[in-house]
Amino acid sequence: MLLAIDQGTTGTTCLVVDDVLAVRGRGYCALAQSFPRPGWVEHDPEEILGSVFAAAGEALAAAGLRANDLRAVGIANQRETTVLWSRRTGLALHPAIVWQDRRTAERCRELPFDLIRERTGLVPDPYFSATKLEWLLAHVEEPPEELAFGTVDSWLAWRLTGGAAHVTDRTNASRTLLFGLDALAWDDELLALFGVARSLLPDVRGSMEIVGEASLLGATLPLASLAGDQQAALVGHGCFGAGEAKATYGTGSFVLVGVGDDRSPAPAGLLKTVAARGGYALEGAVLASGAAIQWLRDGLGVIANAAETEALAQAVDSTGGVVFVPALAGLGSPHWDADARGLVSGITGGTTRGQLVRAALEGIAFQVADVLDALDEPPSVLRADGGATANGFLMQFQADVLGCPVEVAAERETTALGAAVLAGLATGVWSGPDEVRTLLRPGATFEPGPGRDAALEQRELWRVAVRRAILR
Repeated sequence: MLLAIDQGTTGTTCLVVDDVLAVRGRGYCALAQSFPRPGWVEHDPEEILGSVFAAAGEALAAAGLRANDLRAVGIANQRETTVLWSRRTGLALHPAIVWQDRRTAERCRELPFDLIRERTGLVPDPYFSATKLEWLLAHVEEPPEELAFGTVDSWLAWRLTGGAAHVTDRTNASRTLLFGLDALAWDDELLALFGVARSLLPDVRGSMEIVGEASLLGATLPLASLAGDQQAALVGHGCFGAGEAKATYGTGSFVLVGVGDDRSPAPAGLLKTVAARGGYALEGAVLASGAAIQWLRDGLGVIANAAETEALAQAVDSTGGVVFVPALAGLGSPHWDADARGLVSGITGGTTRGQLVRAALEGIAFQVADVLDALDEPPSVLRADGGATANGFLMQFQADVLGCPVEVAAERETTALGAAVLAGLATGVWSGPDEVRTLLRPGATFEPGPGRDAALEQRELWRVAVRRAILR
């Protein structure tokens, strides 16, 4: 038995997975977000840790197991979220700055675009960790030699191993703006650019190797995998080959396409990142997807819960010309405009709640389509996971817009499943990718249908609205 931890933006999910990749127990613990100023998003690092213990305990109880029954633990984590803590006390010195946070947008406009693009495969954007860390270093008083930096995987590894392991993996390191893609190592010129001492940094390890012994719920277990959540989801789909693509629909939407050992630059608007099993992947990062539905619920009170959006969208024939660009935290791929803001256009006196909800769902699909359009060769099938894949309207509309099948994973917690696969490969539960593929079970497949023409017409309105959101 393996315990997979998926520490995400709005909560932590844990799965107990057996040797045929069947889920024997699952647990979930919600995680609060704090918004101290407009554009700022923070987490309490201690609450992050506590959510892991709570979700793990719930998963073990559901499986009827104790922690001692487990073979190993794997972690997938929200990427880019930045934690700074004391080596002496092991306590965080500031709330974690979440990947959605925009406080360093002005600093990013000053950064050398070409250098960062060439060295890291990324772009200067507050989404990534380096400017968050730079900001934290300017706002804490402890001497640098007493500080430790990490993304959430590093924070959890440190605390679970009692400070014995200050580590990260290549997938998370590649999201910091501090890591060179060619050398697969921390880059001295980038460290100097952001004023980061090498002593702050974790050791960089592979995504599937034992990095320490984790103390968890009364047991000591090998910590056998670390991976950024999107790279873990690629593994959870069994996308081990070049050209295979997945989209995860969560707080944001993230599209990854494996490219093997191809070191050529990413197409304009896309990112180059490290894949969990080695090699590279192209990525499109959509910053607000599920967050748009959450805003309709919590910000406007338009819906009571996300589950009702499917019926509301299907109850209307169209949006009536309404377009919703959910740039609630700026626009990510392929536009990369931190200053863009959300926009709802086409509203009339006759606009209904259902039309607004449908426009929000369409906006999610259009953002994913914009990412895939940036690829030199679009995929023949898109594999999908995340909570929003339960929405049949969204998945069908996505297939109609793309003109290719959308295959939904049978296990929607594909990120956690990927963490389990990586831990199992590290500890010899499975021999390799071929054996893993035989165990993965496909879910529903949505084929492009008669709604494609109408979807493409609506997309023209979407393109106009995106330009307005950027130009404001």
